[in-house]
Amino acid sequence: MSRYSGQTTGPRALILAAGVGVRLHDGRPNGEELPKALLRFGGRSLLERHLAILRSAGVSDISIVVGYREETIRKEVHANGGESPRLIVNRDFEKGSIVSLLAGREVLEGGTPVILMDADVLYDARLLSRLLHTDKPNCLLLDREIDPGEEPVKLCVSKGQIVDFHKQPKVPHDWHGESVGFFRFTPDVAAELAERARAYVELGKTGLEYEEPIRDMIVAGPPERFGFEDISGLPWTEIDFPEDVVKARGLLPLLTR
Repeated sequence: MSRYSGQTTGPRALILAAGVGVRLHDGRPNGEELPKALLRFGGRSLLERHLAILRSAGVSDISIVVGYREETIRKEVHANGGESPRLIVNRDFEKGSIVSLLAGREVLEGGTPVILMDADVLYDARLLSRLLHTDKPNCLLLDREIDPGEEPVKLCVSKGQIVDFHKQPKVPHDWHGESVGFFRFTPDVAAELAERARAYVELGKTGLEYEEPIRDMIVAGPPERFGFEDISGLPWTEIDFPEDVVKARGLLPLLTR
């Protein structure tokens, strides 16, 4: 039984925002850099944009997993106004993001659908709308316009169904696109995700990323358990490297307001 007693009639949002952002700072962060969620584009932080888009879409039950320089995110949340999101602290934020996922287990086990989101994404509000209004109970977002190489997390499709989900896919497939890093899960799948994350952490595999237990569920099947929405053509970018900041600035004029 979850101790989380938040009440909601729609899906809850769980935003992962605990990381240091090592790659953004060429592997040499000095501890003074802001969390990536506080990067500002067009005068607004990524976090402010997340909250505005979620609230406009009717999602008011929002939890954020924080860690690195958590006090700066607390300050941003308080300055943002409106109903304050719940902040969940991950003290082991220098480990893999699977630890942040497990930190949000009370949301995942809360008995309602969950929207899981990376914090370091600049995106058009229509991406979230696709996820909220999909007819697929468990849904991932896919962009066919994928950069080459190992860095993008690939969502692999065969005969119209997802068969793998990894930076280096192992399952044969017809084609693949890039995962946006936003997901919708039913209550039972969200709870299973928390349990799978817990199992990895208890085995000491704390360096893994949160995508690993999601992949496990996809590969375990059945194939129809997970679906996807193709958001190709809609503007978005994940911000991992300095060049992503430049790309994000170029996308600003394309975003719906």
